[in-house]
Amino acid sequence: MERFVEVAQSVSLWVESRGPEDAPAVLLIMGSTVSGRVWPDELVELLARKHRVIRYDHRDTGASTWAFDRVPYSATRMAEDALAILDALGIERAHVVGLSLGGFLVQWLLVAHPERLLSATVIGAPALEGAPARANVSARAPIDPGLYEFWRHMFEPRDREAQIDWRVEHWRRLNGKAIPFDAEEFRALERRIIAHAGRHDTSDAHARADPSGLARGAELAHVTVPTLVIATPEDPTNPESNSRFLAETLPRSTLVTIDGMGHAIPRAVVPPLASALLSHIETVGHR
Repeated sequence: MERFVEVAQSVSLWVESRGPEDAPAVLLIMGSTVSGRVWPDELVELLARKHRVIRYDHRDTGASTWAFDRVPYSATRMAEDALAILDALGIERAHVVGLSLGGFLVQWLLVAHPERLLSATVIGAPALEGAPARANVSARAPIDPGLYEFWRHMFEPRDREAQIDWRVEHWRRLNGKAIPFDAEEFRALERRIIAHAGRHDTSDAHARADPSGLARGAELAHVTVPTLVIATPEDPTNPESNSRFLAETLPRSTLVTIDGMGHAIPRAVVPPLASALLSHIETVGHR
């Protein structure tokens, strides 16, 4: 089922729901600047066998409304959009999974709206700013400087094919070196996303959205929602030490490493990722 959910005046988000509507809900929150369709179909189908799985496009991505200059918003407003989607679908509580920026938004939901979460999963994101320091592990290891340089060119105008080439190279860098990178897999993904969005450019809206409201790391130590932290050892944006720090900060956390995974979800990591998510959700359901 696909539909649009209005989250603000004249701002609608594309939302897809799969699986039994009366099953426990799993809300997938994607990272910055990319469509929710980056969550692989294969992963969604594995989760949807026993759960109602929802993925969506943030504002200024995919088929959702692109209007930051007309309707500016903050990062915390993006997190509230997730709750608006649950409300529109009649879902009181959900298992919430976030990747990258989505991982930050999930953490904010953990401290701001824990009553809406059955469980949480954070992938590829460090602890929110303000988390208490620990002597044995750093909160945020540095990001690969070469990736920072590459990102400087993210929003430059390109024709469609050049844009696809840039995005495929981006995925190659995010993928890491342990799992062989299949350029054609990600080229096909980007072609599907461009067809879905009806445009090939990348908005800089998420880079301009005020992130200051997310700085609630000091509250993570009081979170009681069961949380899975997935360590991605090949991730150039979020080294494994960041995930260890986050897991040690959250009182009811479980740390699982997906061997070979970087900051992308290639076909090869779908089975172990689905297994980790389903195990976590099932464990929470039996408590």
